[in-house]
Amino acid sequence: MRSAKRLLQNRFSRTAAVTAISLAMVLGLTSCTLDYTVGYVYVTTNQSNPGMIDQYTIDFYSGSLSQIGTPVAAGNDPIALVPSVNGRFVYVVNKLDSTVQEFAVQNNGSLVSQHVYPVTGTLPTAITMDPQGAFLFVTFTYQPGYSAATPGPGGVSIFPVNADYSLGTPTTQVVGNNPVGVTASYFNHFVYVLDQETQPNATVLGFSENPSTGALTPVPGTTITTVAGKTVATGYAAGVMPSGIAEEPTARFVYVTDELANQLIGYQVLSSGALIAMVNGPFPTGLYPSNLTIDPTGRLIYVVNFNGSTVQGYMIDGSTGTPSGAVGAFATATGTGPTCVAIDPAEGIYLYTSDSQDATVTGLQLNPNTGGLVGVQNSPFYASGSPSCLTIVPTGSHSSPTYIP
Repeated sequence: MRSAKRLLQNRFSRTAAVTAISLAMVLGLTSCTLDYTVGYVYVTTNQSNPGMIDQYTIDFYSGSLSQIGTPVAAGNDPIALVPSVNGRFVYVVNKLDSTVQEFAVQNNGSLVSQHVYPVTGTLPTAITMDPQGAFLFVTFTYQPGYSAATPGPGGVSIFPVNADYSLGTPTTQVVGNNPVGVTASYFNHFVYVLDQETQPNATVLGFSENPSTGALTPVPGTTITTVAGKTVATGYAAGVMPSGIAEEPTARFVYVTDELANQLIGYQVLSSGALIAMVNGPFPTGLYPSNLTIDPTGRLIYVVNFNGSTVQGYMIDGSTGTPSGAVGAFATATGTGPTCVAIDPAEGIYLYTSDSQDATVTGLQLNPNTGGLVGVQNSPFYASGSPSCLTIVPTGSHSSPTYIP
């Protein structure tokens, strides 16, 4: 179990960013079952080489998943993915290839590979796109010249997104020794990188994004320096071993899971982009929280616990950002070893987890008033390998919920 946990600890990207990006998608996708399909679920699996992407439709009425064709080949060890803002493309991080792979979404929801792009370092870990769809941010473990044999700092590859949704030549933002997550603000052009440094140096790094170039400038409280030829990054304390990061839709609060301390850390976002830890936190989770997401209304947080094989729901206090246990959503069972969690952005009521150790996807329906969770019809759903993460693309016939500040 421990080896599996260590293998997965760097694979969690910010699924709340994926949901937020999906919310901005332009209507236009069609399918032969348009009235009954609310969206498409894509699940990366990495048991084989090449890895695979499982494809499913979401039933509008029940939340049940149906497979689309056969799994699509990705690269070596696909570990994270994010859709374009118009929902017509999906970008997949292939960790052991150190690449980003672009897929086109067909009318029936199936994926077709388009291009493969190298990142500017090695062993990428997480991915997000800014809400304008102008830039793609990919964290990677090692800057050029460093490796597992000669450890050193990592960085962020910043890809411009072209008009046809292909990717342009990336630039690099250097960061600290182990970036494992990234999220982009829905407002104010802030980007936050989760740096899983050795305790007590685990940190969140905050940056202001230039909307024209994608360049990242440290905000107050974040410092990027060079010591003895290596990048040293300092930011906001992030517990013992942070694993996932998400920002709620109004861009006022940021949340981080800490997998070794079994806790959820909350921050308030200042106008400068700087973060302040919530005074009444951290907040308890289940065993080994690996990832998290926030529902489209910005009122509910869901955390998946890898060792506990559960998902937990929290209600967000609209004034302070404080998360409290959601009624009926505490320690709801999933498959074994959940790695990622996502909520359909169209209806905002169907939640899915990628369960790495029993090769399943768990489907749950959430109560938007209480946060409670119940199983959807036919859950769990078969996956082709060891699921590492998932994302959801809505179909064009269904609108998205409105953010509630």
